[in-house]
Amino acid sequence: MELVAFVGDDKENWGQISALIKRSDAESIYLVAKKGVDGFPRDDRTQIVEVDSSKGILELKKEIVEKMRTKLSGDFEVSLSLASGNGKEHMALISALLSVPVGIRIVVFTKDGIEHIN
Repeated sequence: MELVAFVGDDKENWGQISALIKRSDAESIYLVAKKGVDGFPRDDRTQIVEVDSSKGILELKKEIVEKMRTKLSGDFEVSLSLASGNGKEHMALISALLSVPVGIRIVVFTKDGIEHIN
């Protein structure tokens, strides 16, 4: 299962995503990142998918679909982290993933390790 996470400019939440990357057994990790976000730690499985969060929600969703459709073609579902970003970015990402289409399993890193919460 692939891991998808939104990375906003709220650096205080990056630790959650970083922990998921370090401990995930995902073959590929896609970080949908707000343009201008720099310095996020990543490994060799990680790809940055830069998006323009200043767009309206429908335009942002369309941009994410266009950039993610080929990356996720053939996948049944993805693990999704919403630890970073804001409501508009999260709604656009969720809507885009469902439009690709892929199923979504919300994932978090806890003291017990990686947990899917749905």
